Amino acid sequence: MTKTRSLWIAAASLAALSAGPAMAAPVNNIVLVHGAWADGSGWKGVYDILTKDGFKVSVVANPDTGVADDVAATQRVLDRQVGPVILVGHSYGGTVITEAGADPKVVGLVYFAAFGPDEGETTGQYLPKGPLPIAVSKDGLAFFNRDAFLGGFAPDVPMQMRVFMYDSQVPLAVSVFSAPITHPAWRSKPSWYLVSSNDQIIPPAVERMYAKRMKATTVEVAGSHVAFISHPEVAAHLIEEAAKGAGGAN
Repeated sequence: MTKTRSLWIAAASLAALSAGPAMAAPVNNIVLVHGAWADGSGWKGVYDILTKDGFKVSVVANPDTGVADDVAATQRVLDRQVGPVILVGHSYGGTVITEAGADPKVVGLVYFAAFGPDEGETTGQYLPKGPLPIAVSKDGLAFFNRDAFLGGFAPDVPMQMRVFMYDSQVPLAVSVFSAPITHPAWRSKPSWYLVSSNDQIIPPAVERMYAKRMKATTVEVAGSHVAFISHPEVAAHLIEEAAKGAGGAN
């Protein structure tokens, strides 16, 4: 084989390789949606890890005044994103992302100890029967009771932080428990789910049911309802896995 022919074959091989499919980059935009009786500050640990790793992270300040209001608040943040998005929700935030995730920018959904209703289902549908530990204001907003919050909502968070979380809670419109979902995004988009095996708010069995039904990539952590706060590295890792997985799917 002549030297000229060898060079031609090498060049042709390189051209063939360059013409092949390129490796998809991970999705860079992450949008975080908090749950009931919480606010965006709870995402700080996850936010710090993700931004350090190069992701662009936005935190929705949903008002918790109704599913339509909270979906609209999430939509305003999605409208500001340039490129595909991983949409993340905790607890009631799972209901919000289930509806808001229909936005075409959203390419993957991540649920943390979250509700994942199907079409026609409600947030409260699979909660245990009986009264919730809440006090409802005259305009229909519910505050979580102190003892239940400190003892059951966030028991694996340091007490000083737990007390602050209770005192700064965002009250929740009781209407969210009975508002049906119309377009569950997890039916058409890949999902990831972090089950909190020590959750005292949403039964872990219910979380596993949601995860199985949506065919989510599922991880379990021995944490409370707010395990994304007590184990931010686990939560951030799952989001980053979703960003890689959804990026490869595009």
